[in-house]
Amino acid sequence: MPKKLDDLQVYQLAMDMGERNWDVVASWTYFEKDTIGKQLTRAADSVAANISEGFGRYFCKENEQFCYYSRGSLSETKTWLKKSFDRKLIEEKAYLTLADDLKPLGVKLNNYIKSIGKTTNPHE
Repeated sequence: MPKKLDDLQVYQLAMDMGERNWDVVASWTYFEKDTIGKQLTRAADSVAANISEGFGRYFCKENEQFCYYSRGSLSETKTWLKKSFDRKLIEEKAYLTLADDLKPLGVKLNNYIKSIGKTTNPHE
């Protein structure tokens, strides 16, 4: 297990995904940002935030639980992306790119969850 949060590849991917979603939402009108934009941004940012919070916990079960929250936020992000596309806020190419980027993140997150507790101290 990595000693530092920034060394976790799943965390790096989650941070990047949040920034890419932010870049898309930043160009929307006030109404679009205030409705779907806030939801999408919060869900996307919550993926990395929950990984971070879990990593900072001492007990493996707590880390695991926050990663489950992160997985839920990833699923929510998919939903808000789809709504954004369906409501014509994101062009198809951008939507497909953002949606495809979520797949490896989900795999990495599941693998990270499986790895939690495999050492006595996740920060060693």
